[in-house]
Amino acid sequence: MKDKTREAATKRLARIEGQVRGVGGMISEDRYCIDVVRQIQAIKAALSGLEALILDDHLETCVHQALSGEDVAVRREKIEELVAVLGGRRK
Repeated sequence: MKDKTREAATKRLARIEGQVRGVGGMISEDRYCIDVVRQIQAIKAALSGLEALILDDHLETCVHQALSGEDVAVRREKIEELVAVLGGRRK
């Protein structure tokens, strides 16, 4: 993972952790359900953004390196890994 990506991911994750703690507080305070659901939706969107950031970095580093290399088995492995993760399956 590139340093720039690691820094951005760490910052985003800290923000997401704060959002999750905030939802816990909202539940403890018996806040309006729809407000809680909206915050949960915001967390899900933030997680999706974090996922995209990390996946983009993976494509630019690990996958690019594998596809540029000579080892066909490594290329196949990276493609299968991407297909599995994008399809929501475990490899």
